[in-house]
Amino acid sequence: MSLYRRWIHDWERKLHDTERNGQPSRVRRPFEWGGEWLGGPAGQPATLDPANSDEFFSYVPPTDHRLVGNLLTFTSALPSPYPENNIVHARWFPTKKPGKRAVVVMPQWNADAQAHLGLCRLLNAFGLSALRMSMPYHDFRMPAELTRADYAVSANIGRTIHANRQAVIDTRCLVDWLQAQGYERIGLLGTSLGSCIAFITTAHDNRIAAQACNHVSTYFADVVWRGLSTSHIAEGLRDEITLEELRRHWAVISPAAYIERLGGRLVKTLFVWARYDLSFPPDLSQEVVTRCAAVGLPYRELILPCGHYTTGVSPFKWMDGLGMARFLAEAL
Repeated sequence: MSLYRRWIHDWERKLHDTERNGQPSRVRRPFEWGGEWLGGPAGQPATLDPANSDEFFSYVPPTDHRLVGNLLTFTSALPSPYPENNIVHARWFPTKKPGKRAVVVMPQWNADAQAHLGLCRLLNAFGLSALRMSMPYHDFRMPAELTRADYAVSANIGRTIHANRQAVIDTRCLVDWLQAQGYERIGLLGTSLGSCIAFITTAHDNRIAAQACNHVSTYFADVVWRGLSTSHIAEGLRDEITLEELRRHWAVISPAAYIERLGGRLVKTLFVWARYDLSFPPDLSQEVVTRCAAVGLPYRELILPCGHYTTGVSPFKWMDGLGMARFLAEAL
């Protein structure tokens, strides 16, 4: 291992441990099948076929959009048992000069209420309006009993599927709103978990003209199983389920299941991945790029010389942000 790689990996673990030892702390939650989240029995698994994903990600558009100042709210088209989570919140950053180009921004797992607001302003500087969504169970949408967005990704198989299905549907509803405001060229920018949501949304919505997938991977299960940031979740899974089983159950929320859907579509795509990432293993990122190239998706790569957590610190955050903003400005 090179000195540089060791330095980045040590830095990654330090940032992870700082988050872990601070407040709020990570909680290892018990394994649950969560079949009731998918319309089945609570104690039994539900295997969903990605071939039926058009129906799975379909929705009735909400009609109660309300914009007060720069805060847009509406009722999620896929309800959960938590009232806080059922109101979608999105911060609106229009450009000073009206245009027809806009980007929906989806932050990473456990992003706080201030995350990616600076990125939205950077998109403005490149002439793009930005709509930053609060992901399910995050910031405005977090149930009172939580201090982290544990219900978005957890050892509850069905609830994790439901949360990410909700994120995809909420994103599509934001695209509905942008279109109603007269925007014609719409892109997506997703980071980490948000990247997964961006990719799946694009695969199911022909209105998306471009996407920036900031940290990419193939299977949802593999990231949770192998990643540093989800190691506490994997601990709750390993005694109850194999990786192969988990991959099958979570296929419906995995980008790998939908790569072929993008074949022949002219969706300009930027794949960002970090060479020393301990949370999204680089081999999985490279597999996404290889498979998308095979189906003819027009793409570019931005390979960062850092890891997952270190992407959020200087100078890497500037390489990342400027690269994505420049790409989307050109693509849209």
